[in-house]
Amino acid sequence: MKNVLPGKQAPQLTVQTTKGVEWNLVNEKPENFTMVVFYRGIHCPVCKKYLTELNSKIEEFRDRGIEVICISANTEELAKKTVASWDIDQLNIGYGLLTEDARKWDLYISEGINDKEPEAFFEPGLFLIKPDNSVYAASIQSMPFARPEFDAILKAVDFVLDKNYPARGEA
Repeated sequence: MKNVLPGKQAPQLTVQTTKGVEWNLVNEKPENFTMVVFYRGIHCPVCKKYLTELNSKIEEFRDRGIEVICISANTEELAKKTVASWDIDQLNIGYGLLTEDARKWDLYISEGINDKEPEAFFEPGLFLIKPDNSVYAASIQSMPFARPEFDAILKAVDFVLDKNYPARGEA
């Protein structure tokens, strides 16, 4: 049974951030959406490319009333190293998400296959959460590849807001 369903309340989500504050989804009150981007961690070159692109487009999301957080299971030290070495200082980076919390979001869990990967980590997911904390959209991957493109998300959000398009997949 799935934990994350469109139109239903999002699972609880609280993380520490590299900005030194605790971030809690229920406290978020964006104009339109909170976009939660779960990423594998500093060991992932695909994540680096993905978050670097997001960093360059963050103002486009904010202009549409979308607040963004990116979350991994990395430690605080690795999360801060990620921000510095990937040059993604415009992003809000959460860290330390536990495997059991990742499962509540229906994320796939992988075991490390080499010494560069952690023992266990979660695969990518992207969620749009409405201001009432209900799930609007979800994209969950079992591999580091084939993630939603940010330009496509921006275009979709424009359509959704213009047409007052409802969440789908709720049945």
